[in-house]
Amino acid sequence: MLEPVIAAFDRQDYRTAAQLLKELLKQSPQDPWVQFYVARLQEVSGKASAAETIYRQLLRQSTNPKLMAQARQGLQRLEEAEKERRQQAIAQATADASSQEPGVMILEAVAGENRNAIVQRFAQIMKIDTYTARGLLPSRGWRLYRSGSIGELQVYGQELLQAEIPVFWASLSELQAIQVFRIHYFQTFVPTASVVCFNDANQSGLLSFNWSEVGQRVEGLLPIFGQVVDLGYRDRLEWKEHVEDYVHVCDLHLIHRQCILRLVDSQYDFHQGVSANVHHDTIRQYWNELSAGLNQQLPETPIQSLFTPFAETTEDFTVVLDRIPSHIHLARSTDCYLDTAFHLYSSLAFLQRSRAIAKK
Repeated sequence: MLEPVIAAFDRQDYRTAAQLLKELLKQSPQDPWVQFYVARLQEVSGKASAAETIYRQLLRQSTNPKLMAQARQGLQRLEEAEKERRQQAIAQATADASSQEPGVMILEAVAGENRNAIVQRFAQIMKIDTYTARGLLPSRGWRLYRSGSIGELQVYGQELLQAEIPVFWASLSELQAIQVFRIHYFQTFVPTASVVCFNDANQSGLLSFNWSEVGQRVEGLLPIFGQVVDLGYRDRLEWKEHVEDYVHVCDLHLIHRQCILRLVDSQYDFHQGVSANVHHDTIRQYWNELSAGLNQQLPETPIQSLFTPFAETTEDFTVVLDRIPSHIHLARSTDCYLDTAFHLYSSLAFLQRSRAIAKK
């Protein structure tokens, strides 16, 4: 029964093979060899996903060594074809200089009843096992997933988006184009805000804005480390680093001005401007009052505050982080990648918010 089908495949007469298989499927829909040639027909027709599903099903259900070997060969052909197609797409996407500049790819949170299906699709596209895929896809916040040329990231990103896997990417030049001003203090708060701030050259100036210009807030905590003496191996005294305190950071995004206004609790001057006549015992009390004022002026403004889970995914990307200025100047004995990680998180949030506004 299959000989005419095999002969049609041998002479690449796929129209005849399709007609013959249509009849065979009516007669023997569960026959594994019929299913195999249906998969072959899907493969040569460019329907790789459908072919792969059948090949894998045959490997799970069949005990025929010859059939299993041919199903494995089919999967190998599909994998090689996909690899070649992706390499060609990457080569085309990185043909010009601008697409070769460095960038980063971010996986967004996936939760709910669709998570298992999305994990399977993610594993299939990235050619990793399901267990690894499940660990990589965040259920909360963002994950810094890949770095590389922006053209290559775009190829992978578009494949993931087509599979309904939430992901976005950005070039380092896009991130670095956002200006950052460090707020020294608020000179006025209402009806419009004006701040005394510093630019990257540490030059001070006055910047005024309407609260309606703030398109987003980003908040996070950065650790301050200290040294303590502890008992180590064989009760030897050792100096160890530990977290002494946390610094509060709050970014106000002025989307249309393409700039970030950055508030850092330990660097804000609470004895000038609108806070000059307020007296508290601790910086934390001053900061809480300032935060309450921001909440009052920005009741509907979105807040991004999942920096900590994002920061946990950045430790292996120090090469990328080294290329990004943090615009955060804390008194540290050694550099801390978390400062740059916060700036990256805030800048990515800025771009995402900017893109969302542009689509409206």
